[in-house]
Amino acid sequence: MPKIDLENVPTYDGPDTAAPFAGDLGQYIGRAVGAAGGLQNLGANLETLMPGAASSHRHWHDLTDELVVVLKGQLTLIEDEGETVMQAGDIAAFPAGVENGHCLQNQTSEPAEFLVVGTRHKADRCIYADVDLVLNPGGRLTRKDGSPATPET
Repeated sequence: MPKIDLENVPTYDGPDTAAPFAGDLGQYIGRAVGAAGGLQNLGANLETLMPGAASSHRHWHDLTDELVVVLKGQLTLIEDEGETVMQAGDIAAFPAGVENGHCLQNQTSEPAEFLVVGTRHKADRCIYADVDLVLNPGGRLTRKDGSPATPET
């Protein structure tokens, strides 16, 4: 059946890949709803950000499109142009290859929920806007010049 039973979708949480370099993002709960529905070419995650938490470190993708829909609460979109408050029902789109580092922050005292959907391109790279990091295919972290990344360097 195509309907996804959210109660049976496992939750995840944990540090962002860039956390050892750029700091912790705060508490969140995620559910990989696209994977739960068997999607292979489209990623979709339902995420809840607790007060003070961020969705990720500011980043952009070279080959993956992203779409964010705020479902509950209020979130602040942080991007190169500044901050934009987003309420339930608001949508933001991030085309592949546009070098506009972005993330969502919960700057309120209540949890907020959003759906993030993105294409899954096997050769995609995620470039972190504020730190010298690139997440390469296969999960390999490098510096922007291609040299290996370690928290100590």
